[in-house]
Amino acid sequence: MVIAKKEEKGDKRTQISQAQQYMVLAVLGASLFLGAAIAVIVHSINKISFSANVIVAQDQSITSFSDVIKNIGICSRPSGQVYSDSELQKCSPNNVNVSAVPNTLRSNILNNIASNEALASVPNESDAGCNNPDTGKNYTYQELEERYSNAESEEEVAAAIGLIKTCSSLRVIPDALPAYKNEEALLASVDKIFNISDARLQSLSPTDEIDGAPFGVNLYTISVRLALEGSTDTVHRLLNNLERSIRNFNIDRATINWSSNGSIDLTATASAYYMTPSTLMVTDKSISIGGRK
Repeated sequence: MVIAKKEEKGDKRTQISQAQQYMVLAVLGASLFLGAAIAVIVHSINKISFSANVIVAQDQSITSFSDVIKNIGICSRPSGQVYSDSELQKCSPNNVNVSAVPNTLRSNILNNIASNEALASVPNESDAGCNNPDTGKNYTYQELEERYSNAESEEEVAAAIGLIKTCSSLRVIPDALPAYKNEEALLASVDKIFNISDARLQSLSPTDEIDGAPFGVNLYTISVRLALEGSTDTVHRLLNNLERSIRNFNIDRATINWSSNGSIDLTATASAYYMTPSTLMVTDKSISIGGRK
């Protein structure tokens, strides 16, 4: 009887021990399952967040490029807020009529600057190609606009745009504000002003001064040193012609001496401006997933 009871107690201990082992295995299995589930959830969240960031960055890039195209007037207006792939494929900048891109840089240049009568009054001495073969005179802006509107092929549109750039008031812009530092052209302009002012030029040369810091976005100065001798009327005429020049001049320093014969010796340093072209930079952006790029 005693032996039977001992065996019964031993069986209970074995059962309890087995139950405890099963429980530990069950808890361990549940822990492994929970850990794997958490890892999958975290990975899924990171992947979803990464995909969302990529989509947001793509939308921002598409919006930025669309805004640039719309503001410049490269293509006709899109049907929505941004250009679709099919609209970009159909876009041909040379075939876009100005009336299709109102309130853009392109329309403002062609409708306002190119037709500006004050700028058009600046003498055109450059290109014989600006003569209208029908009239024998320089093209008027109305004639250039009519030629542009009637152009059908891409070559005709490009030719009409070239005439507008060369023969309309737009031709004045490179003279007033060149796109690069051209000392020879500046010296030629100053020499021409001296000639029309009947001033006797003693010396004219570029300075050794290094261009200062930009006055604005891509805006720089270029300086020349000049010396002349003439009457009071001649000096006044020269200064007036410098003031009226299509290219803006600033007299930085000047020294005036009166000679015994009543003439004036003028030595001065003058500065003009030029603006380097702006460049649209496309930058890359790295998007990380889970702290890794």
